[in-house]
Amino acid sequence: MTENQHLDKIIILGIGNTLYQDEGLGIHALPLIEEMLKNAENIEMIDGTTDGMRLLAPVEDTDYLIVIDAINAGKPGGTIITLKGEDIPAYFGIKMSIHQLGFQEVLMAAKIRERYPKNIVMIGMQPSSLELGVELSETNQGKLHELAALVVMQVEDWRSQHEPA
Repeated sequence: MTENQHLDKIIILGIGNTLYQDEGLGIHALPLIEEMLKNAENIEMIDGTTDGMRLLAPVEDTDYLIVIDAINAGKPGGTIITLKGEDIPAYFGIKMSIHQLGFQEVLMAAKIRERYPKNIVMIGMQPSSLELGVELSETNQGKLHELAALVVMQVEDWRSQHEPA
């Protein structure tokens, strides 16, 4: 990646509940993404678990936000889903996971306070299992590298848009 002084900090926020298999996707993906981006500058990784409104400050603290989460879109388990900008449900949107209501409130609060990130992307995966268990299902674990690669591609895309001409 090209060093870039013009791009603000990118926050990568993993959310989820690691007690319910694929619901913990966002948390399980962070170490892999961190390894893939270990030499990148101006990136902050946040393990948001199910922190709800405590995530308001980091959401408002950036114009570049990537959220990683389990997304219930009615697709086959392991399907990777990318949502951008207004496609990400805010307060009254689709309930996308069992903890999502708290994060939807965070997004709505940021909008009301006029501090919503200018660039926001949610990259997630359809859960295969939400059973009690601390590991991802085999299906979703097998797609974790693909999901992480999409996060890295998003970071590189934002950086390329801000490279000096």
